[in-house]
Amino acid sequence: MNTPFLALNLFSALAFFGFGTACLATQGMRLEFARYGLAQYRALTGALQLAGATGLVLGIWFAPLGFAAAVGLALQMAAGVSVRIHIRDKWFQCIPAAFFCMVNSILAYLYLSQ
Repeated sequence: MNTPFLALNLFSALAFFGFGTACLATQGMRLEFARYGLAQYRALTGALQLAGATGLVLGIWFAPLGFAAAVGLALQMAAGVSVRIHIRDKWFQCIPAAFFCMVNSILAYLYLSQ
């Protein structure tokens, strides 16, 4: 695993550790999920983000796990973009999910090319 790949992998893992923790623990995320009409999926989303972050870290040593985690996080962020479009958020509110969808899609590709 080369340095840029490792840096991108750890960047995404750290971001999703933060997102997953926030999703499970903060009032702001409770309110956001209620606004999305998806309050019942908040805890699952947070747990999946933490699992994905853990999978990315463990993927440093076991590439198939890193690939699965990157694909899962990319799909979750694609769903996030579609939810924001569905609830008619402004385009700039879609940027973080779209960015992390691309980052994790790139990571999945890089895991496959190893």
